Formats: sequence, C-alpha cells, structure tokens
Amino acid sequence: MLENPANKYRPAPVIHFPQRTWPSKVLTQAPRWCSTDLRDGNQALANPMNQARKLKFFHHLVECGFKEIEVAFPAASQTDFDFVRCLIEERRIPDDVTIQVITQSRPDLIERTIAALDGAPKAIIHLYNATAPLFRDVVFEQDKPATLALAVKGVKQIKALCDQHPHTQWTLEYSPETFNFTEPEFALEICEAVAAAWQPSQQRPLILNLPTTVECNTPNVFADQIEHFIRSFSCLQCVTLSVHPHNDRGTGVASAELAMLAGATRIEGCLFGNGERTGNADLVTIALNLYSQGIDPKLRFSDIRRTVEVVEECNELPVHPRHPYGGRLVFTAFSGSHQDAIKKGFARHHQTPQPLWSIPYLPLDPMDLGCNYEEVIRVNSQSGKSGAAWLLQENHGLSLPKMLQVDLSQRVKRHTDQTGREISIAELWQLFRQAYGLMPSPEMRLLSYQSQPAATGQQIESRVGFNQEEMVCSGIGNGLLSAMLNALTEQFGITCNIVDYHEHTLGSNTRSKAVSYVQLQSATSNVTQFGVAIDEDATKASLQAVMNAYANMLKTQPHSRSVD
Repeated sequence: MLENPANKYRPAPVIHFPQRTWPSKVLTQAPRWCSTDLRDGNQALANPMNQARKLKFFHHLVECGFKEIEVAFPAASQTDFDFVRCLIEERRIPDDVTIQVITQSRPDLIERTIAALDGAPKAIIHLYNATAPLFRDVVFEQDKPATLALAVKGVKQIKALCDQHPHTQWTLEYSPETFNFTEPEFALEICEAVAAAWQPSQQRPLILNLPTTVECNTPNVFADQIEHFIRSFSCLQCVTLSVHPHNDRGTGVASAELAMLAGATRIEGCLFGNGERTGNADLVTIALNLYSQGIDPKLRFSDIRRTVEVVEECNELPVHPRHPYGGRLVFTAFSGSHQDAIKKGFARHHQTPQPLWSIPYLPLDPMDLGCNYEEVIRVNSQSGKSGAAWLLQENHGLSLPKMLQVDLSQRVKRHTDQTGREISIAELWQLFRQAYGLMPSPEMRLLSYQSQPAATGQQIESRVGFNQEEMVCSGIGNGLLSAMLNALTEQFGITCNIVDYHEHTLGSNTRSKAVSYVQLQSATSNVTQFGVAIDEDATKASLQAVMNAYANMLKTQPHSRSVD
C-alpha cells in the first residue's frame, strides 16, 4: 500500500497573537495602489512586453487612476532600462504619478537602477532580498546576520547615490521577500535595520512592503502577521506599511483585504491578478469590492471591457469569462431561478425613487463598469419563463402576462434543445413574432371593421383576410372583443373563451403604439392559444390580437370554414 502523499507536507507555522483587533474592524477607505503589471506581471509572461506594449499599458494604468506604477527591473534587461529612459526623457510621466523600479541588493544592479532614473521628478527604489529560513539555507546559504547585512548594505548604497541626485524626490521601498514564512522576530529586526540606515523623513519616506511571496497559510494568519508587525515596529513616522500578496492558495484578494483590516495602507498587485505561478493580488477585484461597499476606490474602471482588451493585448493572456467583474459572462445569468429573481429585482428597483442598488445576484450595477443590461440575462435550455420575458421587456418594451411567459418559455426551450445553444435576442424576437402573429402579414388579419351598439352589447362587422382570401365576419357580444370572437366562431365553427387580456402602451407620449395580449381557451378542451398585436390604434391592436390567437387555435382544432 502506498504511503499517503499528504505525509510529505507539514502545516505552515502560525503566529500566536491573541491581542489581534483586525477581526472587529471594517474597511472604510481605499489604500494607496501600486500596479506591478509592468514589472512583476511582465516577468511572468511567456512573451514579455516590448516597449510599445509597455507604453500602451502604462498609459492605461494612468487613465485608470494609478499614482504609483512599478514600471521595470531596469538592471535586468536593456528593454526595461530603455523603457524607463523613454518615460523620463519623453516626459510621459504625469506630475501626480510616481514610477517605481526594483532591484536586488547588489552594487552593480543598484548603480544601473539609479542611472536609469536620472532626471525623474519622483521615484521609488524598491529593494528586496529573501529572508525566510528556506531561502537563507537552500538558495543563498546565508545566516541571519549575513541576510540582514545584505539589506543594510544595499540601503546605504542607494542612499548615497540618491544624495548625488537631489533634484529627484526619492522614496525607498524595502521588501523582506518571503516575509510570510520568515520568523516574525527576524522580519521585524531586518526592517528596523533598514529604517535605521535610511532614516525616513518627509523628504525621504520609506515603504515597508510585506509580501506573501508564496502563500502558505490562510489569510487570517497573514493579517495576524501584519498587525503584529505594525504594533511591534519602533516608529512608523514617515513609514508606509504595504503588502504584496500572491495567489498560490487562491486567496490573494482575501489576504490583501484582511491585511488592510490589520493596518496596511498600500497594496501592490496586477490587473486581473497576472503574475508568476498563480499570480498576484487582483487589483481590479479588490478595488471593485470596495466600490460595491460604497467606498470610492480612487481607481476608475468605468469601461471594464476596454481594460480587459488592453490587458489581453499587452499580456497576450486571456481574462477568464467568469473572472470577477471583468469576465464577459460575469454578470450573465442563464439559470431560470436566477433570472426570475433578477427580473423581479429590476422591477422593484424601477418603482423606487432614487433607490440604492439592491438587485438579487448582482452586487454591482453593470452599467457602472460600462456594461449593458443585455449581458445580464441570456437564454438557453436552462432558462425559465423570466429570461425570455426580460429580454423582450428590455429590448422591445413588452410586459408579457404570466401565462404568456410560460408559453413562450416552452417554445424557447424547444428551440434551444433542438439547436443545443443559447438563443440570441434577434432569434428570440423572430420566434416571438412568428408564434403570436406579429408578422407584417399575419395569417389572419383585420382589414377593416365597423361596430355599433346592440341590444345585448356590441355588434361588429369586419373584413378579414385569411389564406389569401377575404371574408366578412359579423357577430354580437357583451363587448367588442367578445363580438369579434363570436364572429370568428360563426365563420370557422370553433368556440373559444377569452380567459386573459392585457394591454399597455409602448412609450409615454400620446402617439405611442399600443400592444395587446389575448389568451383564448377552447370551449370543448383545455387547449389555450395566445395572440399579440401592436398598433397605433389600441382598439385595432386588441381585435388583431384576438384574431392572432384564434388563428393559432385553428392550427390545433378541427374546423369547417364557410366563406361569404
């Protein structure tokens, strides 16, 4: 018997921190955002971005509202170095945007990095080295003192070089890479040493960036680590606490949100979570999660489809259709029960003056992201009666009676079962028109009519076109519709009753057309049929709807027709 593979693994250590306060807090404001798409995200691409793609991405990040953008690892490649020079020399950096670059703690790389930034108005130098036992022992073969000394040496070199470029407003960012599985005491010690070497001030602030380089535990553990670090650090004046969550366990967004509850005020990540392995924290999701809670994220995604296009083009990677907020199917409901709830939610929403957004299954209004309501409900074989009715209401202004919704749903299901795919709006409209007589030349059509009071109600005499013939149909009834129905019964021999009738206008002005819905039931069976008609004359619409329903009844019931 094979040994249980799970025995190869051991749980990651947790931090004992009963003094935690973050679980009782709520988010109330947006963090400082830093996009790492052009560096961390770029390094994760099979085909790294060239300068043209990087420029396009950079300008889109600016349009989205990012004020801090990690643009390159300038010492890693000539392409990255040249891109930084392009941004500076061609003055492509807006006054309110700060570019960030990253470097390892090596003298030659640091010198190359500072050279790339020559002439930048503002810049963040991001220095990092790995601090966890696994990396100290296996990757670098360094003990704690050597690891700490490496970080401090790099900081001192950066500080000396920054002093030679006083016209640039410098910020140091230091990341103890692998922070989340570094001993808490050592992570604190090395960050204290970095701060002592840099001497943060208003002119030279410091960012301490604490990453989950490889997620190894649940997000609550990371939140504990962040709050413990903040409460233990000696002086946070002129120091910003930042986090850079990865997504190895699929909880990068949750780690970022809980870290903010724990006191982090800056988030690094990528649009839609691009990055090595399973990626970085998804900045779009985090920002729009805040937005859905009534918090201004200070980022703009009012044309989310455009953002998806830019990311897919520049990264040459697809955004999943079910990706939160940005996926092309993320607002779409095919399920009948979901569609019914959404339809009722919109009906309530439209009835409430200046309502707060409260629609079942839609935590955010798609229109806020530049999407339209046509994407919300789409109809396939899994859909119920509400889906097709919603589409007709939204696209054609029709408010179908309940039983007509049921009948239409059955017709749609037969269609989608036969085709094996969803039905488009155009196909649905064509199916609806053919089923209920809304064609330019319906099978039975009203050519003209005259009505007058009768002793028992109303009398009608009409000219009717049927099967390329014209005939005169006369009848008396309690009202005009029953008179028309009796006239058809006299002509064709099938007795029916009107069991449901609805009408409404298509629009709000005085010249709006009227739409009528009629449901007939055979007097000799349980067969029911529906007819719909639209006309500028409400009376003509109601009479034609009766005729359309009766024409459908003729297709299912034997009859003998006499022609005058």
